[in-house]
Amino acid sequence: MQLPKLIPGKRHALPRPPGSSDALALARLAERERAAGRLTAIVTADASDARRLQDELAFFAPALRVTLFPDWETLPYDSFSPHQDLISERLATLWAIRQHQTDLVLVPATTALYRLAPPSFLAAYTFDFKQGQKLDEAALKSQLTLAGYQHVTQVVSPGEYAVRGGLIDLFPMGSPQPFRVDLFDDEIDSIRAFDPDTQRSLYPVPAVRLLPGREFPLDEAAQARFRHRWRELLEGDPTKSRLYKDMGHGVASAGIEYYLPLFFEQTASVFDYLGDEATLVLHGDLEPAFQQFTQDTRERHRLAQGDPERPVLPPETLFLSAEDFYLAAKPLPQLALRPGVGDANESAFAQTLPELTVQRGADDPLQRLQAHIRAGARRVLVLAESAGRRESLLDFLRASGLNPPAFDALAEFEASSEPSGIATAALARGFAWVEGGIDFVTETELFAAGPTTRRHKRQEQVSDVEALIKDLSELKVGDPVVHAQHGIGRYRGLVNLDVGATNPDGSAAPQEFLHLEYAGEAVLYVPVSQLHLIGRYTGVSADEAPLHKLGSGQWEKAKRKAAEQVRDAAAELLNIHARRAAREGHAFRYSPHDYEQFAADFGFEETADQSAAIHAVIQDMISPQPMDRLVCGDVGFGKTEVALRAAFVAVTGGKQVALLAPTTLLAEQHYQTLQDRFAKWPVKVAQMSRFASGKETTAALKGLQEGSVDIVVGTHKLLSEKTRFKNLGLLIIDEEHRFGVRHKEQIKALRAEVDVLTLTATPIPRTMGMALEGLRDLSVIATAPQRRLAIKTFVRSESHGTIREAVLRELKRGGQVYFLHNEVETIENRRQALEKILPEARIAIAHGQMPERQLEHVMRDFVAQRHNLLLCSTIIETGIDVPTANTIVIARADKFGLAQLHQLRGRVGRSHHQAYAYLMVPDVQSLTKQAEQRLEAIQQMEELGSGFYLAMHDLEIRGAGEVLGENQSGNMMEIGFQLYNEMLAEAVRSLKAGKEPDLLAPMQAATDINLHAPALLPSDYCGDVHLRLSFYKKLATAKSNEQIDTLVEEIVDRFGKLPPQAQTLIDVHRLRVASQPYGVTKVDAAPGAIAIHFKPNPPIDPMAIIHLIQKNRAIKLAGNDKLRIERALPEPRERAQLVRDVLRSLGQPVRAAEPAPA
Repeated sequence: MQLPKLIPGKRHALPRPPGSSDALALARLAERERAAGRLTAIVTADASDARRLQDELAFFAPALRVTLFPDWETLPYDSFSPHQDLISERLATLWAIRQHQTDLVLVPATTALYRLAPPSFLAAYTFDFKQGQKLDEAALKSQLTLAGYQHVTQVVSPGEYAVRGGLIDLFPMGSPQPFRVDLFDDEIDSIRAFDPDTQRSLYPVPAVRLLPGREFPLDEAAQARFRHRWRELLEGDPTKSRLYKDMGHGVASAGIEYYLPLFFEQTASVFDYLGDEATLVLHGDLEPAFQQFTQDTRERHRLAQGDPERPVLPPETLFLSAEDFYLAAKPLPQLALRPGVGDANESAFAQTLPELTVQRGADDPLQRLQAHIRAGARRVLVLAESAGRRESLLDFLRASGLNPPAFDALAEFEASSEPSGIATAALARGFAWVEGGIDFVTETELFAAGPTTRRHKRQEQVSDVEALIKDLSELKVGDPVVHAQHGIGRYRGLVNLDVGATNPDGSAAPQEFLHLEYAGEAVLYVPVSQLHLIGRYTGVSADEAPLHKLGSGQWEKAKRKAAEQVRDAAAELLNIHARRAAREGHAFRYSPHDYEQFAADFGFEETADQSAAIHAVIQDMISPQPMDRLVCGDVGFGKTEVALRAAFVAVTGGKQVALLAPTTLLAEQHYQTLQDRFAKWPVKVAQMSRFASGKETTAALKGLQEGSVDIVVGTHKLLSEKTRFKNLGLLIIDEEHRFGVRHKEQIKALRAEVDVLTLTATPIPRTMGMALEGLRDLSVIATAPQRRLAIKTFVRSESHGTIREAVLRELKRGGQVYFLHNEVETIENRRQALEKILPEARIAIAHGQMPERQLEHVMRDFVAQRHNLLLCSTIIETGIDVPTANTIVIARADKFGLAQLHQLRGRVGRSHHQAYAYLMVPDVQSLTKQAEQRLEAIQQMEELGSGFYLAMHDLEIRGAGEVLGENQSGNMMEIGFQLYNEMLAEAVRSLKAGKEPDLLAPMQAATDINLHAPALLPSDYCGDVHLRLSFYKKLATAKSNEQIDTLVEEIVDRFGKLPPQAQTLIDVHRLRVASQPYGVTKVDAAPGAIAIHFKPNPPIDPMAIIHLIQKNRAIKLAGNDKLRIERALPEPRERAQLVRDVLRSLGQPVRAAEPAPA
């Protein structure tokens, strides 16, 4: 492509080339500018384009150093600060630009409009030190404090440091990990990077660079300047403002970033950092982006004005206007890529590709691509977006007879003469590169999906409840496990044994086995490909679980007893089901158009699990059966939105909705949410709780009876006799675990024909048991919203020092703290103690015995940030949402139950800040065993979405109890909860089909596959035993090729290209999935001959077998139900492919009257 000559002060406009070829053109431009010693800056109209170009440039020009200048990701005039990691990236990028350590910078248009600290600030507050240098510890500490770093006892996030003896731990801004500096007297002995999670050292580094801890200074002079300029530029009484007062104590409050001009006499812009040796590219249509931004900031400025506590600066002091931007850009050479010019197809540089979509269901789905390759106008490079996707795509292409070689880089393909190839690159759209003679074909063209939908789909599989229960990744050595054929044993680890298999070169090839120990020290080795027979034993704690003797018939007896009882339980379950199905509920109808509009008001992107839950709920409401669904999702994962959508469908369907919440505060909050979301709609919302006055309550009762109130929110008050509904259609119960049995009975009276939706983060074991046994429908929301971090949890002995550090870490970043003290009598003493150790904190008290009005007042003040420490009882446990409160300190944590701890911990971490939970106990050593187990469980459960697992743990610590009768737990203990559930599900299935359940038949007899080659994940490939186990189990329970694809993608993305043993393991499971529908019981594929065993009366057409044998001389019938194929195939992969081809040639499996075991 003839790149235009760019002259300073002139703008050269070009049409934007098709597909992702703009990245290629820009890569060439940047390479040319770099050779001339200039920096290229690309301003993109769309932030997503900046991210896309960053990925694509790496493919087209791997040698370019590309950096992205990230946005704060907060709204203008927000009252909380940007994420610490983002500030750290921003500072690192600005530093790299100044030091000429980057060749190309990408800046989203709106980010380019923010005014920044002047370059002199970065220079003055950045310092570095290297090994062997002299270092004065006291001077370093004062320097760190000046640069805005914070002193803590354990370093966990950027901008913190800790000093212990001769060791200094630092987490510099702009660095991916923290460093540990070892001093010998006053000389630096060594500098090592360390892992903030384990606090273990990783590897030595020669030198460390410390950027300032914030985008503004925090030293004495800066504080004085800030206060002086505040009085100068902002009207009103400065003493009324919290920000002003906090700055006096040297504390930077949340949202201080929007007061940047007060720290400096003169602010700068991106252009001051770029300097005059830069070339500017304007990508896309910048005008509308600028206009929209200006309009938004004006609007937000108007809304934020008039608050005496937070006076705001006018937009022009904080942001550049479009004119300022173009003025500052004027002296630089500019290239504008304009969208929407239609002559792209005549371009000699790049053109759009013809239609290449895969035709699903056709004999050869890839015929368009094949025809395109055959036409041979240009060479074709197929691009997958990750190494994992590349493996799946290759499988797909091979099935159609295409076998492109894999290339690691574009240059490699350009140098070769292959007509087609496959590589890994995150290209959003393909294009024909006319000039280079290459067509880039991406998954977007093949599968006709937008790149964004593809990208999200990858990271978010909808959580599979079965898999969550069967997951073995939590398995520790010594845990009890259940083997479906041998009973309960203890897991002793993974071992490699040599069982006579050999590698192609004749050396021994060990296989991997699970080592189980049974009573009398008997040992059982289970090959990893048979993990579907193994389940965790849950029911009682690990120490009390029974151990079975191998071959003693004890397990058979236990199974038989359980089976008889399962049959009765199943019959009873079915009876309840039938009674429920026979009752006619109301089949709701709604207008999709209105619903879309309502859904669009939800300001966030739905996660995969969330939309699955919403879909399930709405389907339930449309069907005539009454709904009874449990939505189990973690705190802050958007259960409320599911309820709102359901309420919308019910109200527009002309029915009333009742929302039941356990506490007054939660009811109040739901009431506010409903008011907000239904503000545009003609819907009347009322509330009945202690916060509503008597008059309001009477009005609400009357409205419900007359039908003028559409939605009512309330606490237990709703359940009183006085409440009568005109036509109740939907009942939503929030935090269901807080209602006692009596309340539930009252609810049941309401709900014979009413749809019921239950929301909870931690279902009680009984509910959980009912849902798992299919008495109620269950939706699990276990994927976290984006940019949500797991809550860091610490268990500590209580001491003044720990409390002070915990609270200060939060106040220093301008947040708020919950301090939980669950004794109303002594709460006042605690307040005095806290005031002594924390003079900076503004403390408020909240507990359930206060008068309503006062409680309401305290809570509203806390939400408005007038206090920054709330000393409270467990009244906050349910559902209060304060995004700026991100630390919770729980005193006497050993007195709480698991579910309660989880709920309390879920009160923090509701925005994208790192949240902390400190569980304080009087003395860590003297805890009771159960308390210790609970605290350990909650500490391990740091991942988001762990509420469901916690409920499972709780179920294990306490046992499930009987759902329908009194004597289930005995048998359950004998065979374990999981197997019991499987048997129950099996029995219900058979009875529904009108057959007598045969429960002693081996559970889900799976196809046994032996490829005579080692099939395992080698330990040098995937080192972590837990992870290996987890993947083995997931592969063994996968039911479809898609599930196996997803797993392969995950494995390749995490550990790299598959080694041959792992490839064989995948082939084994693919073959298992493929041969199951044909009734194959065993495949034995040795290098010389292959045997395929079928079960008696397999679901295949006998004629097909006869044809097959007549056509192929190598295939023979051996006995009644066995095929033998004699062909020498040394590669296990080829043997697997041959078996697949043979099965495929037998046609589709016949659906006999009896369904084939799936």
